[in-house]
Amino acid sequence: PPPPPPERGGGGGCLNLIGLGLGDEKDITVKGLETIRRCKGVFLEGYTSILGVDIDRISEFYQKPITLMDREAVEIGCDEMLAMAETDEVAFLVVGDVYGATTHTDIAVRAKERGIKVRVIHNASIMNACSACGLQLYS
Repeated sequence: PPPPPPERGGGGGCLNLIGLGLGDEKDITVKGLETIRRCKGVFLEGYTSILGVDIDRISEFYQKPITLMDREAVEIGCDEMLAMAETDEVAFLVVGDVYGATTHTDIAVRAKERGIKVRVIHNASIMNACSACGLQLYS
């Protein structure tokens, strides 16, 4: 019998949502860095939070060219990134944790609607760091 048809969007692609942490390019997790280095496209969301280092420094450390996405590119123009993720591994980088903004959840939902596999690699966010000021999440 013939092989089963591929799953929708089954071109082997994946959208990796990767949290970068709060400090600089070295706050990324090992899993996040390994994932970025094997991705065909790397996109940095650059408007909900700002990483305290220049994009060239990040790109050099991650050993990948990085496309900076402003609000319009993320909310309206992310079709290029999602189209690439249908067939190739793509990284969408977020300062802090991946789900720190509803915009990032929306991108994951849009990817899944297109049949794109979505992976999430979490990292520290302001919600974790607030305890340094004496605040607690449970109080």
